Amino acid sequence: MGHTTTDAPRIAGLLLAAGGGRRLGGRPKALLEHRGRPLVEHAVGVLRAGGCAVVHVVLGAAAGAVRERAALEGCVLVDNPDWEEGMGSSLRAGLASLAPSGGADASGADAVVVALVDQPGIGPEAVRRVAAAYRSRDALAAAAYDGRRGHPVLIGADRWADVARSAEGDRGARAYLREHEGAIVLVECGDVAEAYDIDRPEDLAHLE
Repeated sequence: MGHTTTDAPRIAGLLLAAGGGRRLGGRPKALLEHRGRPLVEHAVGVLRAGGCAVVHVVLGAAAGAVRERAALEGCVLVDNPDWEEGMGSSLRAGLASLAPSGGADASGADAVVVALVDQPGIGPEAVRRVAAAYRSRDALAAAAYDGRRGHPVLIGADRWADVARSAEGDRGARAYLREHEGAIVLVECGDVAEAYDIDRPEDLAHLE
């Protein structure tokens, strides 16, 4: 199900929130507290405020606890039993939830904005800017920080199957994006967002 050029595109959000926080002493990233709420809840709010029509959230480490503690009503929650294999498995699970048959698009989305749960410095304005780069169902765009590619990443629905096939290990879509670098629209977001990750104990200082 697609849209004609006169319709506004339907952009879904895909939040990768399965990480176990190995370098944080095994504290699942989705449950780290930020502004009084679990980080996953904050990240879902960012995607919604950025204009995503529907948000799919991939859970892995402590998925049961995340479902209990985080207010994720209205989201499509996707369990990734293979989350320990890395981000690639979560990206595959998330894309499969958007188009379960590998072709038929259950979400009705023309593109998806992929975000990572451990980047709270990236807010709604960066999501809006990247989503606005959509031109067609084979769109490919990414936020840039001083010209360097980062997240969020916009992937048109026509590319989902190929992206999923190339996603493995901790690289996520990195290999695919490298191969298709010439097609990527870079959207500078360095003036409205900070692309740090919450990976190590010292990074917890970024949380409020």
